[in-house]
Amino acid sequence: MKRAVYPGSFDPVTLGHYDIIKRASAMTDELILGVGTNKAKNPLFSVDERVNMLQVVCKEFANVTVKPFSGLLVDFALSQGADAIIRGLRVMTDFEFELMNAQTNRVLNSSVETIFLITDPAYSYISSTGVRELGAFGADIKNFVPESVYDCIKARFDEIHDK
Repeated sequence: MKRAVYPGSFDPVTLGHYDIIKRASAMTDELILGVGTNKAKNPLFSVDERVNMLQVVCKEFANVTVKPFSGLLVDFALSQGADAIIRGLRVMTDFEFELMNAQTNRVLNSSVETIFLITDPAYSYISSTGVRELGAFGADIKNFVPESVYDCIKARFDEIHDK
């Protein structure tokens, strides 16, 4: 596989995301992390902050780039010349949701394949939503996120709690 897009909100990037990035980057010549905007969500970090966090986390991978995007994922993938979209699956509900999205993307443009990677069991319970909720209550989230991301989350919640 030449070029793939791994999209997400990455708010924040977790060790589960990192696992998928590491594995997908080994399978591709180039992996583009698409940091999407979702108007239905109230993010903890701006798109620029999430892009910067991912760039730090992924600096060891020479074939990984990080780009923000909005709009349809399949359009973003095509604009990047991607052959495939990578999606991580943790649980059965992820599969059902991602299957519908993959089928829709295939109808919109059949030239981009969707590839599912099963999350390592060590990270299957980790979600960005869960990390944000735990962090908001002051729980120790060091085992859920890369160290550089932990520092960003701690600083953000310190700002929020100081207000």
